[in-house]
Amino acid sequence: VQLVESGGGSVQPGGSLKLSCAAPGYIFYMCGMGWFRQAPGEERELVSSISIDGRIIYADSVKGRFTISQDKNTLYLQMNSLKTEDTAVYYCAARDGVPCVHSDHAATAASAYNYWGQGTQVTVST
Repeated sequence: VQLVESGGGSVQPGGSLKLSCAAPGYIFYMCGMGWFRQAPGEERELVSSISIDGRIIYADSVKGRFTISQDKNTLYLQMNSLKTEDTAVYYCAARDGVPCVHSDHAATAASAYNYWGQGTQVTVST
């Protein structure tokens, strides 16, 4: 499974970006998809995830500002009202399993995800 992110860049505080993660033909076979981010010197953290059972989870820090969505080929992350603390490398991830594990832990833990994109840089600064 190859995941290819795009849409990162530099933006001023209050601005918007939309990230995309291309996974042609794979998304509907996955138990879940997610966006994670990692800032320098920090651990990788969940931003948002969407699961096959309809579970959608957001980190508290992005609730009300970010929106995750997907179609049959692409995972998206719409990011509005960006803050300097949103600066990080953003990674797309996918998890599979037979059967799928339906739990908040499986949806939020980086260790539960089998496939990762290469990452895209998001920089929010004045």
